[in-house]
Amino acid sequence: MAMANNCPAPISVTSNGSWDGDSPLHHALPLIILQICLVVVVTHGLAFLLRPMRQPRVVAEIIGGILLGPSALGRNERFMSNVFPKQSLTVLDTLANIGLIFFLFLVGLELDVHSLRRTGKGALAIALAGITLPFALGIGTSFVLSSTIVKGTRQAPFLVFMGVALSITAFPVLARILAELKLLTTDLGRMAMSAAAVNDVAAWVLLALAIALSGSGSPIVSLWVLLTGIAFLAGVVIFVRPVLHWMAHRTTEGEPIKESYVCATLVIVLAAGFATDAIGIHALFGAFVIGVVVPKDGPFAGILIEKIEDLVTSLFLPLYFVSSGLKTNVATISGGRSWGLLVLVITNACIGKILGTIVSALLAKIPVREAVTLGFLMNTKGLVELIVLNIGRDRKVLNDETFAIMVLMALFTTFITTPIVMAIYKPARRAPPYKHRTVERSDMDSEFRVLACFRSDRNVATMISLVECSRGTRRRSLTVYAMHLMELSERSSAISMVHKSRRNGLPFWNKASGCGNADQLVIAFEAYRQLSSVTLRPLTAISDLDTIHEDIIASAQRKRASLIILPFHKVQRMDGTLESTGHAYHLVNQRLLRRAPCSVAILIDRGLGGTTQVPSSEVSFEVAVLFFGGPDDREALAYGARMAEHPGILLTVLRFSPSVTNPQDLEQDEECIANFRARMASSSAAEEGSARYEEVEAEDRVKIIAAIKGLLRRYNLFLAGRSPAAIPLVERTDCAELGPVGSYLASPEFSTVASVLVIQRYDPKADALNTTEAASEAGDATVYDVPDTPLALVTPESSVRGKGNGGSQTP
Repeated sequence: MAMANNCPAPISVTSNGSWDGDSPLHHALPLIILQICLVVVVTHGLAFLLRPMRQPRVVAEIIGGILLGPSALGRNERFMSNVFPKQSLTVLDTLANIGLIFFLFLVGLELDVHSLRRTGKGALAIALAGITLPFALGIGTSFVLSSTIVKGTRQAPFLVFMGVALSITAFPVLARILAELKLLTTDLGRMAMSAAAVNDVAAWVLLALAIALSGSGSPIVSLWVLLTGIAFLAGVVIFVRPVLHWMAHRTTEGEPIKESYVCATLVIVLAAGFATDAIGIHALFGAFVIGVVVPKDGPFAGILIEKIEDLVTSLFLPLYFVSSGLKTNVATISGGRSWGLLVLVITNACIGKILGTIVSALLAKIPVREAVTLGFLMNTKGLVELIVLNIGRDRKVLNDETFAIMVLMALFTTFITTPIVMAIYKPARRAPPYKHRTVERSDMDSEFRVLACFRSDRNVATMISLVECSRGTRRRSLTVYAMHLMELSERSSAISMVHKSRRNGLPFWNKASGCGNADQLVIAFEAYRQLSSVTLRPLTAISDLDTIHEDIIASAQRKRASLIILPFHKVQRMDGTLESTGHAYHLVNQRLLRRAPCSVAILIDRGLGGTTQVPSSEVSFEVAVLFFGGPDDREALAYGARMAEHPGILLTVLRFSPSVTNPQDLEQDEECIANFRARMASSSAAEEGSARYEEVEAEDRVKIIAAIKGLLRRYNLFLAGRSPAAIPLVERTDCAELGPVGSYLASPEFSTVASVLVIQRYDPKADALNTTEAASEAGDATVYDVPDTPLALVTPESSVRGKGNGGSQTP
C-alpha cells in the first residue's frame, strides 16, 4: 500500500477551467494542445530564419527540438515542469509515434520499387560504396565508444546501430536540397536521387537487423524475430497487396475516392504497425511496408497522400523531433574526451560517406568536381537517422551522452551540405547570345520558339488552343516548349512529383517508362504534338515559388525562346469572376516581366476553345488586337499577324487614335501598321477576308471603353500590349503589371468569356541592366543551367547530352 501511495495519480484529460481555479497545464488535453502549438511555432519560425541559408526544414526541426529540450529552454525547471512535465511525455511520445507511423507510410508510398529495378550500375555502385565504407567506420567507431562512454552495452546490436547511423542518406531531405540548389533535374541530381533511394532501402533492412539483435540478447529470440519478420512480409504480399490492388483499380481518375477505401487503408496501416511491434521489430516497419506495396499506378496513392500528409507532416511529425530533442542533453557532452569523441564521430561519418562515394563515382568515370559534390550530397542525414538513434536509446543500446553526440553529428552533416555544395559546385554559365528574342522580326520565315508555362489542367486546353492559333502556315516553323511548373514544398507529395518527373530518366508523362500512370495534365499536349506539325517538347520545373522564375529564365535562354507565355495568377470561377491562386504566383509573373530574356505574354484564361481540345480542322476563333501605339503594342500586332495566317482565325486590328506617344514611337507605329497592311494585302488573308484593319477615334476613357465593349460579342481572344500609349482605363487595380489596358481587360467589368493575352516586348536595355544585377548577386554566373526533362522517346528530335553542365539539351 505504501508503494501504491507513492505512485503519481493518473493525469485527467480535461480541466474544469481557469475560472474554477483549475490549471489547464495539469491536464492531458490542454497540455498537449499547448505543446503542439509551441512546437509548430518554434520549428516553423526557425525554418523561416534558416530559409536564406537554403537549409531544409528538418534542420530547423532538429534544432527546435534541442532548444525546447534540456539543452536550452529545458534548463529552466519551471518551464519543463509546466510545459513538458514527465507525466505528459508518454502522451507526447505516443502522438509523435502515431505521426511517425503514418509518415513512414507516406515514405513507402513515395518509394517506387520498379524505379529501383531500373537503377543504373553507376548509381548502384555509388550507393553500395556509400554504405559499405561508413558502415565499416561506424563499427570501428563503436569499439572506441564502447571502451570509453558506452561501457557495458551489448556489443553486437551497438555495432550494427553505429554502422547504420553513419551509413544513412536521407532521401527526402536530399531531394529538397537538390531542388533548392537547382540540381534536381541535372544528371548529378538524378544520380544522387537514385543512389539515395537504394541507400534508403538498405538502411531500412539494416535497421530491422539492428532492432532484431537489440532484443533480449538471446540468439534464438533474434532468429525468431527475423523469421517472423520475413513471414510478415510474405503475408503482406500474399494477402494484403491484392486487397490494396483491388481498391486501387476501383478508384477512377477524376472521381472522389470512397471513404471506406481510405478508412480500410488506414486501419491496415495501423494493424501492420501492431503486427511488427508484436514481432519485436517496430511499429513503423509495418506502416512502411504497406506504403511500399500500395499500387503506384492510377490516382489511389496520390489521393491517399493528399488525405493525410498535411496533418501528419505539419502537426504530428515535428512532435517526433521535439520528442528527440527532449532526450538530447548537450550538457552530457562535457570535457575534452567527450568533445573529442564528437569530432571523431563526425569525422568518421563524413570520411566514410564522402570518400566511399567519391571513389566509386571516379571509378564510374564521373568528373572530379561532380564526384566530390556527390559525396557531400550523399552525406545528408534526416529523419531516418533520428529514428535509428531513438530506437537505440529506447532499447538501452545508446546512453544519453552517445545519443547527444549522434544527434549533433546528424545535425552537423546535414547543415553543411548546402553551403559546401554551393561553394564547390556552381552549375551556372553565362547564357549564349541569340538573335530572335521577339515575335516581331525582319525574317518572318525563321523558326518561332515559344516557352508555354502551365500550372494545372485548367490552363492546358486554352494553352493548346493558343498554340494552334500561333502555328502559322509554315511547316515546323513553330517549336513549343511546354513547361509544367511544380511547386516543391515540404510536403511528402512533392517528392512523389520528383519520382514522376525523373522515373527512368524519362518525362513524367511518358507511358514508355513502364509506369502506366501517365500524368493527365499533359496527355493532351502529347496528343496534340502527334496530330499536328508543331514541334512540342516537354519540360519540367520543380522548385520553390520564390526561385522558380530562375528555372523559366534559364530554360528560355537555353532554348532561345522568342516568347514566354505565363498563366495569369487568377483563374476563372463558375460565376465568371477571377479568383487569385496565391500571391506567390503573382510575384512569379512580376519577376519574369522584369528579368525575362525575351518577350513575355500573360494569358488571362477564360476558356479559349472550351474545356476540351479543339481539332485543327475545327478551329474558328476571332481575334482582336487593340493597338494604341508603343513597342508592346507593336509586338502584340506582330503576334496577331502570325495568328492571321491560320485559316481558322479572323483577325481584326483596332487602332485607337490619337495615341499618347512620342514622335519616334509614332513613326515606328506608322511603319509597323503599314507593313502589317501590306503583308495582309499580299497574302491569302486578304482574299479570304480573315484580316481587317479599323481605326477608332477615342479621345477619352469612356469612348475607349465603349469601343472595346462593342467588340465583346464577336471576339474570343484579345491581344494587347502591356505598356501602350494609352490612358488608364480603370481607376484602381491590383494587377498593375498588366498595364493600363490589360488591367481593364482582366476586370469582370470587361468580360467573363473572352480570353486575353497581354504582351510585353523584350527590351535589350532593361535586360542588360538585369543581367548586370544578377551577375553581381551570383558572382560569375548569370543564369542557372537547369537541364530539362530528357526528350528520348518523346519527340523525334535527338537528345544531346552537354558536358560539365549536368546534361543540358541542345535545342
